[in-house]
Amino acid sequence: MTDTSNTRPADREAQAPRQSRLLRLMRYLPLIAPVLLWAVPYWVLLHTGQHWSLPVTLVGTALFALGLIGMPLAMARGHGRRQQDWAAIVGDTLLGSSWVLFTWSVLFGVLLRLALTVAGVGDGQDRARIVTWAVLGVTAVLLAWGYGEARRVPRVRHLDVQLPRLGAGLDGLRVVLITDTHYGPLDRARWSARVCETVNSLEADLVCHTGDIADGTAERRRAQAAPLGTVRATRARVYVTGNHEYYSEAQGWVDLMDELGWEPLRNRHLLLERGGDTLVVAGVDDVTAESSGLAGHRAHLAGALNGADPDLPVLLLAHQPKFVDRAAADGIDLQLSGHTHGGQIWPFHHLVRIDQPALAGLSRHGARTLLYTSRGTGFWGPPFRVFAPSEITLLVLRSPHLPTSP
Repeated sequence: MTDTSNTRPADREAQAPRQSRLLRLMRYLPLIAPVLLWAVPYWVLLHTGQHWSLPVTLVGTALFALGLIGMPLAMARGHGRRQQDWAAIVGDTLLGSSWVLFTWSVLFGVLLRLALTVAGVGDGQDRARIVTWAVLGVTAVLLAWGYGEARRVPRVRHLDVQLPRLGAGLDGLRVVLITDTHYGPLDRARWSARVCETVNSLEADLVCHTGDIADGTAERRRAQAAPLGTVRATRARVYVTGNHEYYSEAQGWVDLMDELGWEPLRNRHLLLERGGDTLVVAGVDDVTAESSGLAGHRAHLAGALNGADPDLPVLLLAHQPKFVDRAAADGIDLQLSGHTHGGQIWPFHHLVRIDQPALAGLSRHGARTLLYTSRGTGFWGPPFRVFAPSEITLLVLRSPHLPTSP
């Protein structure tokens, strides 16, 4: 568990300008990323001493040119106004493939070539060709493995979480977290049903979905989301919006989840009682809600806790981990979040860390607040997960208090 409670104000002030510069740089990524993702592997694999024959060079150049031109065009048709699923699948797959190819071209282009040179293996051309075939081989293996990781039913991650203010009557409360299901262009209705079967096998008291249900409107992705209506919990099923709902008519998703029997916690709370003790289960809209322009949608923690006894422990659902700053300021006991996907495709997690205070797992913020960040149940965009496995999370809440004798 990571403890961030000792971060000094001076350190945070020093980090702020650096993060601000990085965020400004990221605004230009959509323009420069496609060129870098395709041009770097093109140069490393074809033009760094390999001396390929003219036919090989021409075919390789044509393939890289198709990728460079086709990826942004397919992404625009798939995720722009037209929302064409086939184009989204092509664009997303090319994006994930180019990211893995770029990453390992850079790593092997430097490290492997250096190792071969030190070891005295072959001449310059031999080393260059070994690097090319190694990069292509590693990329193919990682993409095949990553595709299987993305499409499988997530493994269950089980952990006990002690909350100092949790009453003894609530000790052992079973909370299941799913998040970032991202139903989308690839039809995953069967996968969705199997995920829900796994959730039901965990015999949860409380099941939570912390947003990013899908990419697309509720009407368009209804068939994939429908199995969520089969999820069982002894106490409640609760849901909060993620940022992707606000790209796809968020109110439609709120209404559909309500129809499926889930409790949308839009800046409100409910009380979960057992054994004479009470837990406040609260939820807020995603932090992007207010900028969406939808009336009444915003992240409003005070509204979520309005009327709740301040002496009671609070479990808060908030899609993005960075909401934890507000949660810690209000003394929330435990925040559940998703959004990060654990980076999804290594080493993208380095970019995620620029924007979020936690990548995955349990961390402490301030004097009281714990944050659990899920790596997500599904995947966004590229159908690959590389060194960032998906998860269904079972959190068993523990009380430090012994039950009173009758």
